[in-house]
Amino acid sequence: QAQLMESGGGSVQVGGSLRLSCGASREIHTNYCMGWFRQRPGKEREWVATIDSYGSASVSDSVKGRFTISRDNAKNMVYLQMNSLKPEDTATYYCAADPLVSDCYEDSWSPTYAGYWGQGTQVIVSS
Repeated sequence: QAQLMESGGGSVQVGGSLRLSCGASREIHTNYCMGWFRQRPGKEREWVATIDSYGSASVSDSVKGRFTISRDNAKNMVYLQMNSLKPEDTATYYCAADPLVSDCYEDSWSPTYAGYWGQGTQVIVSS
């Protein structure tokens, strides 16, 4: 059964950093498009970042310059390094996988593209 498992969430002060990790089961192939979404309180789920199997990455404008996505295909892991965190980054962050590689090259990644989801990890940024 394909599974994604996030870790690394927590509470941090404004300006701080966190690194989220996502481990994928072997059913999630390393050529899948991988990425992160987040859902802020009272808001819809929104795209944060995606990365293809070659390491080509895209991030949303709201986190550009602060968040970096990376992956380790040998470990089947995806990471989200979050720096200069702001209160508006407070959200539940979800790891997702999309078997359709071409989706990785869209201007943004719709939640409808993801075929697999993790359970989410909460990030709280306080001032």
